[in-house]
Amino acid sequence: MTTIPDLDLPEGVQPTPLALLMLGRGKDPHSERGVECPGDLPPASDPDLVERARAAKEKLGEKLFVLGHHYQRDEVIQFADVTGDSFKLAREAAARPEAPYIVFCGVHFMAESADILTAAHQQVILPDLAAGCSMADMAAIEQVEEAWEVLQDAGVADVTVPVSYMNSSADIKGFTGRHGGTICTSSNAKRALEWAFAKGEKVLFLPDQHLGRNTAVLQLGMSLDDCVVYDPHKPAGGLTADQLRAARMILWRGHCSVHGRFTLECVKDVRERIPDVTVLVHPECRHEVVTNADLVGSTEYIIKTVDAAPAGSAWAVGTELNLVKRLAKRHPDKTIVFLDRTVCFCSTMNRIDLPHLVWALESLVDGRVVNRIQVDEDTAHWARVALDQMLALPGA
Repeated sequence: MTTIPDLDLPEGVQPTPLALLMLGRGKDPHSERGVECPGDLPPASDPDLVERARAAKEKLGEKLFVLGHHYQRDEVIQFADVTGDSFKLAREAAARPEAPYIVFCGVHFMAESADILTAAHQQVILPDLAAGCSMADMAAIEQVEEAWEVLQDAGVADVTVPVSYMNSSADIKGFTGRHGGTICTSSNAKRALEWAFAKGEKVLFLPDQHLGRNTAVLQLGMSLDDCVVYDPHKPAGGLTADQLRAARMILWRGHCSVHGRFTLECVKDVRERIPDVTVLVHPECRHEVVTNADLVGSTEYIIKTVDAAPAGSAWAVGTELNLVKRLAKRHPDKTIVFLDRTVCFCSTMNRIDLPHLVWALESLVDGRVVNRIQVDEDTAHWARVALDQMLALPGA
């Protein structure tokens, strides 16, 4: 019998493969199939949950509109009336004024955007209030206000235009509107930066440094030297006044916890393992990942590209695993794998599960609105100003 040293187990007892994996002393062959991982989500514990969700949704009828982000798990996405990225979903909610209840299966900042864009009589509900976004949380309003004071002290605030990614809190969107900036998505970041540079000399890009850097360098022709990173955890952002004066792009030190973990080694590894693979990644990935990928684009772009790909083609996709798994299931005639063997689901997105959704829907059936997301009037006003500016961008 083969023994495993250094494990405090009773004599003759061997650890299970799962135990070894959790201890970092084993490997799961399923994690190397492309879209599976040892952290795969278990089925709903209550077999009646699906039927309860269906029954509640049917009782609510047209009073209910359920939005499902692409990164949601399948057990939740099956109940979505519309699926999409965050801004598309918020606009879809605004286009359904007949529905007083908007259940947003996504994360907190997305539900805030829906509340900002919907009518006063519509109530936006987030099934689990703990479903946040690590990127959005990396830019607190107090930190951003302090950063603006640093820019003022350096004498550059008057020539700096804030551009904030959609993946930001309502407070940050409001800050952007108050200071004459605009919001952007991963699809229109280039247009947003072009507009901002026509208005000012510099851009404060919040909160994702990677999207800002990749857009400025790869689409606008800037150099990496044109970019500096403002770290809110360091005095004056860790930058001198001269560095701020010399920079064109002032990038906030934030990132997506999923996209930010893809590495150049992931790209090299998948090219060695899969002949003729096409590497397709989201622009929230690191600069070295994006520059070594074959194709780069938003979530919608990724979906459309894989959908249109010929049978027999091979794809390594650098975005959230729920979506990659869904694409692989939809296209069994193609080889579709997750770019990294070890990074799995977005933990905050996956807080919206079937038990929380059922609870939210059944509460509405009983006449109770739970977990309502409300943005204060002043913040909502300035956030709408920034969002309206995005909608007014040339070519939008």
